[in-house]
Amino acid sequence: MKIAVFSDVHGNRFALEAVIRDIADQQPDAWVNLGDGLYGGADPAGAWQLQRTLQERYEALEVRGNTDERLAQPLAEVTEKRAMLEWLHGQLPPEAVQHVAGLPLRVTLAGGAVVCGHGTPDSARDYLLWDKAAGRWKTDAEVLAALGDLAGEDSPARVVVVGHSHHEHLRQIGRLTVVNCGAVSRQKDGSPLARWVLLENGEGEAAGSWQVQFRRVTYDVAAAAAWAEAHAPGGGKEARQLRAGRP
Repeated sequence: MKIAVFSDVHGNRFALEAVIRDIADQQPDAWVNLGDGLYGGADPAGAWQLQRTLQERYEALEVRGNTDERLAQPLAEVTEKRAMLEWLHGQLPPEAVQHVAGLPLRVTLAGGAVVCGHGTPDSARDYLLWDKAAGRWKTDAEVLAALGDLAGEDSPARVVVVGHSHHEHLRQIGRLTVVNCGAVSRQKDGSPLARWVLLENGEGEAAGSWQVQFRRVTYDVAAAAAWAEAHAPGGGKEARQLRAGRP
């Protein structure tokens, strides 16, 4: 079985188009979108349409991200990043906001062997592998504590995949393979390339084992940055991050 997992499109239609082409070339059996698909300024309406097409054509599974939750919050004078949210509500149809806000926190595949979430399998906002406050990767013990019952002996889970931190990472903790698939957009490591992960389980004697392939894809960064500068509030800031691959 081959599973394609991507996360954090952040309204970047240009990057998602390139990722979709690369995924389609690999002919996966399942597609998984780990959320935060719309909150961004490089054609979020176009990114929404692409994600709807993936669900219709490939029955792509989806989970809820932290900015998906933010999109659905009531707007008030004190709402954080209100200007961006108001603009997004004007760009997106109401059903888009309702859809992402109602997504589950986790999905499972391969009989429970593969578990996918945005931040952790139980939270869109928490981080599974990355300690944002300390600027470091969490210890194995911290990761296992965050996984709770998924790390137990009776759990069928063998691979856990998340996004949220925008940092690619692979960790083997006992029988568990823990993966951060990186981000389609808004990179943080100095490379503007779009990211996704391909999971593939073994056959024969290797049955039950999973290979993890990190994929990086070129896309028209200049066009995405130009779109943000021309249309989005704070588009200049987003354009700089898209071009530089870092905030």
